[in-house]
Amino acid sequence: MAKTASNAGVLKVVVYSTPTCPYCHMAKDFLRKNNIKFEDIDVSSDRAKAKEMVEKSGQMGVPVIEIGKKIIIGFDREAIKKELKLEE
Repeated sequence: MAKTASNAGVLKVVVYSTPTCPYCHMAKDFLRKNNIKFEDIDVSSDRAKAKEMVEKSGQMGVPVIEIGKKIIIGFDREAIKKELKLEE
């Protein structure tokens, strides 16, 4: 049985993504499935946020997921679970 956690008031989660990125959709679906609240930033329409993403991650590709102060590049299910202390 999956253990889920709500991150309300604990860790801020931000997903830098684009509408056409399949891995972005997978990452956001995973977060939703685990009842994790997150801010979704479309870097294809916000140049300032795209620049912010590159400065934080050193990457131009998406998704870039920020959990607290930790940056996760790509949809890395295990890294996301570890940072959010999720179990499956």
